[in-house]
Amino acid sequence: MTIKDLETKLGFTCLQCEFEDGPLTGAYTSDLLSDVMANAPDDSVLITIQAHKNTVAVSTLADVKAILLCNKRIPEDDMLQAAKNEKIAIYQTDKNQFQASCLIGAALEGKAL
Repeated sequence: MTIKDLETKLGFTCLQCEFEDGPLTGAYTSDLLSDVMANAPDDSVLITIQAHKNTVAVSTLADVKAILLCNKRIPEDDMLQAAKNEKIAIYQTDKNQFQASCLIGAALEGKAL
């Protein structure tokens, strides 16, 4: 599964699309940024409701490649700019974190959606 598959296969809306596409090797669901720093796998997508600039900073430290904002959260402008600067994709969905995590987990395992 690649970063762009979050949009093309799973239907999430890309809000910050200036990034280099590449494989996603995992996903991590959390709203506690210190937990993300300690536990998110490299080359993963972060599934969260934290729609602010600090989420991008933590994602950079954790080598997260994409952020999925759930519950139709609207990111602050400075979050989008920080993500653009760091080449981190930002996606949005109306699904909750559980629903989004299940979809991404199935896609990462190559299961039909």
